[in-house]
Amino acid sequence: MSTAVEDASLHRGIDAVARVAGDRPCWIVPGRGTWSFEDLRAGAARHGAALRAAGVRPGDRVLLQAGKSPEFLLLYLGCLHAGAVFVPLNTAYTPGEARYFALDCEPRVIVADPARLDALAPVAEACSAQLFGLDGEGGGSWSDAVAAIGDATKPAHAPRGADDLAALVYTSGTTGRSKGAMLSHGNLESNARTLVALWRFHAGDVLLHALPVYHVHGLFVATHCALLAGAATLLLPRFDAAEVLDCLPRSTVFMGVPTYYVRLLEHPRFDRQATRRVRVFICGSAPLLPGTFAEFERRTGQRILERYGMSEAGMITSNPYEGERIAGSVGFALPDVEVRVAGPDGGELPRGTPGVLEIRGPNLFQGYWRMPQKTAEEFRADGFFVTGDVATQDATGRVAIVGRAKDLVISGGFNVYPKEIELEIDALPGVIESAVIGVPHPDLGEAVVAVVARAAGAVLAERDVLAALQGRLARFKQPKRVYFVDDLPRNAMGKVQKVRLREQYAATFAG
Repeated sequence: MSTAVEDASLHRGIDAVARVAGDRPCWIVPGRGTWSFEDLRAGAARHGAALRAAGVRPGDRVLLQAGKSPEFLLLYLGCLHAGAVFVPLNTAYTPGEARYFALDCEPRVIVADPARLDALAPVAEACSAQLFGLDGEGGGSWSDAVAAIGDATKPAHAPRGADDLAALVYTSGTTGRSKGAMLSHGNLESNARTLVALWRFHAGDVLLHALPVYHVHGLFVATHCALLAGAATLLLPRFDAAEVLDCLPRSTVFMGVPTYYVRLLEHPRFDRQATRRVRVFICGSAPLLPGTFAEFERRTGQRILERYGMSEAGMITSNPYEGERIAGSVGFALPDVEVRVAGPDGGELPRGTPGVLEIRGPNLFQGYWRMPQKTAEEFRADGFFVTGDVATQDATGRVAIVGRAKDLVISGGFNVYPKEIELEIDALPGVIESAVIGVPHPDLGEAVVAVVARAAGAVLAERDVLAALQGRLARFKQPKRVYFVDDLPRNAMGKVQKVRLREQYAATFAG
């Protein structure tokens, strides 16, 4: 870790903006009120002091599994103030799952929804952590601990170096065991400042925030952009299409996952009039279907700005704010980020050739928590990180994500990229979305299988899908079987869990 005396903490950057913003609105919570930037400064200091009173020292971990609220965000800022490492957990994780994360990161303090405290008590005892409650309305024993600090003189924030850890974010674990991505103050601040400039954030913006705050998208991308621009945030506890529509006339920026845009398009009130004040709609965390992109433009006259990122690096690429936004493309590398599409040996492939995307830049994480061997495996000797995402890059530098390297299907010796087949199936009438996987096959090694979510009332059979793909795809790419489901399984951020589908259909060709 850095031992530099000079303060390069993310807290320093946020506090400097908040000091200038003063009494301007920072967070507006329907039904609860408004928090100013000065409230943010005072609250961060109080939460930081409460952490110190609980025995937290710089570098200690603080694990939080609680509902979205201003108090959640103030506790995060309090961690930055105290020099602690913030560990957000998905609220859907069971106490058994939380136990794994807690034993792995060994937090000094665990803060969770009060309803979970009894179940988490053995977890806290196992890792010698203090346990506090915090609910979605800001109540609980943690708030009592903060209130006990009062408004007396509080200690100055702990200086941190750019390479010191600010957060530990566990990967979503769609394949294998979750790993803790170590994100430094420098990683987070450099990425946020790049996005503020790239997406033209300014103090007059109002961000409509309906994302969860236990994930990079909602906590770091959305929240940091607004804070470092001195912009206001309309903070909704969760996504609800009707509530979002009520708030859009007061907003200038909206960020969401693809599912949010699908739900908005299903709402009869969603049209040009409803979106007239919003200057940019941003989408990420999962691939945006071209059909959703096209329908959104037809209904609103605006094109969604799709970008690409991951827990290990925050944002990596973005479609341009000004210029052509293309369906199926995640745009260009951010100004301070290098990307290349490489083969198995790390050598860069010719433009247009699918390969694994590798990245390098100041946003890139410090490695996996307590996994030095895994960290070493994922980095090239020249510092490029192997993302595991299969991509193409055209002559202009635009990147398109083809799929995950682990999702690549090798059938009869041929490489099959699922995304290519999914795009063809998704364009068929009556199809909501598809997922293409490889399952064991006695002759081919792996066989291509499509799992399709049909629209309500759609009359679509396996033979219809197979017939539509004839002549459009090479024979080796065409599915050997097509299954229909009501919904595709997803993780918390909307990514399709293909590992579950592979398990479910593994015996398709057995015997």
